[in-house]
Formats: sequence, C-alpha cells, structure tokens
Amino acid sequence: MSRSQTVLFLLAGTLVSLLAISPFLFGYLAAAKLVATSGMVSTVEQIRHLELLAVQISAATAQWQLVQEYSASTVTAAREISDKMVTEAAAFTEFLQKTNDGEKSSLRLEVEKLRRVEAEWLQVIVRLLDHTYALFKAAERSGQPGLIEQMGHFQNSCRDVTRRIGLVPFAPATDEPFDPDRHQPSGSESDPVSGARVLEAVATGYTYQGRLLRPALVTLENPRSAEGMERLAAPEVDGKQSKKALIKETLL
Repeated sequence: MSRSQTVLFLLAGTLVSLLAISPFLFGYLAAAKLVATSGMVSTVEQIRHLELLAVQISAATAQWQLVQEYSASTVTAAREISDKMVTEAAAFTEFLQKTNDGEKSSLRLEVEKLRRVEAEWLQVIVRLLDHTYALFKAAERSGQPGLIEQMGHFQNSCRDVTRRIGLVPFAPATDEPFDPDRHQPSGSESDPVSGARVLEAVATGYTYQGRLLRPALVTLENPRSAEGMERLAAPEVDGKQSKKALIKETLL
C-alpha cells in the first residue's frame, strides 16, 4: 500500500469517526446550549424578582415616608390641640375665679345688708319690748291688781311672739346674785363688790339665738363703799325710811 493510499484511508477513517460521533456531539452542544439558556432564563427571572423587590422596597419606603409625614402632622396637630386646651382651661379657670369672686362679693354685700336689716329690726323689737316692760313696771307701781294682770298678759304675749325668732328677754329676780356676764349695774354702780345681789331689774336683758344681745340693767343691794356697808349694818332705821331707801341713798 502506497503512502497516499494510507493517508486517504486515515482521512476516510477520521471522517467516518466524525460522522459517527457527530450526533452525540450535536446532542451535547444542544444540551449545553439548553443548560446555558435555562441558566440565563433563571438569571433573568431572578433579576426580574430583584426588580420587583426593588419596586416593593421603593413603594414601602414611599409609604413609610408618607406615614412619617402623617405622623409628624398628627403630632403637630395634637400639640396645637393640647396648647389650645391648656389655653382654654386657663381662660375657663380664670372665668370661674372671676365669677366666683363676683358671686362672693355679691353674697357678702347681701349678707351685710341682711345683717344691717336684722340689727335694725332687732333694735325696733327690743325698744318695743322695753316699752312693754316699762308699762308693766308702771302697772306694778300703780298697785292695781287688774291692771297688773292685764299688762302681765300683754307683756307675755309680746315675748312669746319674739321667742319664735330667737329673741328671748330675761330679767333677774330680786336678791339674785350679780352676774357680770349677764347683768349691768345702773348709774354709779359700775364697779360692784364681790357678792353683790340684785335689788331691782331696771331694764330687761336679751339673748338672740343663744347669744347675749344686751345684758340686763339692774340696781344692786350691796353698796360699793365701806361707808355704805357701815350704814347698811345699822340696827334700825326710821319707819318713814325703809331699808331699800337707805340702800338707794347709800348708792347715790
């Protein structure tokens, strides 16, 4: 076999071998291309997912910024409302204070007016009772039992009326111990000695709703001076001058 034949034989064998493996080669190349294509598709899908995720992140960021803006505006509005509430509360408190002060002033004026009116009508009633007591004492001095009884009933009726409003007259009895808290000496008897006793009630005292309104005006038996005590200790006096007359003279 010549050299050229050998070369041709080798070329023919190589060609046959190539033709024999070409299906497998083409299949491999197709599979490799398919794998590459699949990888590219997967990469593209992942890129698309990343883009969608980026869009979602952008949307979430925009929403978060919007929420922050709304939150800031809400906080600002709440602060403004709180400031307005504080201002309104202060103004309302001031208004209530002024109203309260005005009402207190009005009530104070009304109370003062009522007290003045009360004091005036108490003085009027006390004077009327004083006149009634003076009439009763005049009836006693007259010595007429019928007149004394009538004036006594009249005085008691007047006193019963005044007791309904809390005005109670009182008059100490003769020989009652002197009480400086409820009795007031008349005339020069402004400083009685200890143990002094009431001789006569010149004017009645009054209590109004439990408190002393005016002490009773009285004359006393016991004189203030030692000279009077000596005169009071005398054994007998003239028939024309009673012991009470002597005491009155001593007091004068």
